[in-house]
Amino acid sequence: MRQPGDRSPAPPELALLQDFANSIDIEAGRETLASARDLTAFAVAHDLGRLAFDEADVPAAIRLREALRDVCEAHTGVDVPAASLGVLDAELARAALRLTVDAGGRARAAPAPGLDGIPALTACIAAGVLAAVAAGTWPRLKACGAHSCRWVYYDRSPGGRSRWCTMSICGSRAKMRAYRSTRASSTTKSG
Repeated sequence: MRQPGDRSPAPPELALLQDFANSIDIEAGRETLASARDLTAFAVAHDLGRLAFDEADVPAAIRLREALRDVCEAHTGVDVPAASLGVLDAELARAALRLTVDAGGRARAAPAPGLDGIPALTACIAAGVLAAVAAGTWPRLKACGAHSCRWVYYDRSPGGRSRWCTMSICGSRAKMRAYRSTRASSTTKSG
């Protein structure tokens, strides 16, 4: 998978969500979660154990991924579509979490025992989101505002207001489109 050159990865608590959201490269047309085998490989690669997936889980995983990308795009100032909120509500309801406390008194959310497949994957992602909310890092995980990209990146800019995965590619394209649009409308008005 590509990784835009001027973006560093998200903090550990958001790495799973970022990798899951970026399991498709829209610009290159590469889908890495096309089968149950791909979902299993993703879980193994992210130390989630050997979760059991079947082919019916693939569309659910893709719906979850796209809903999460919509939430990350909301961090740039747009609303999450109602359909995406519905997907998240349904999947999060199946993804039970439990609170664990270690010997040092540190508490964290963890997937409830007995979960498998999409509910287990969702619970792992949800636990990371809760940790990110507690750390204050959650709003900085964003989806690129370019609809031909939508790459999920971690915004480390001082003001936390970036809208594109890379200014040199997606940002430049957006600014050029805006310039051309403004120029075309001013030419139409003056002509």
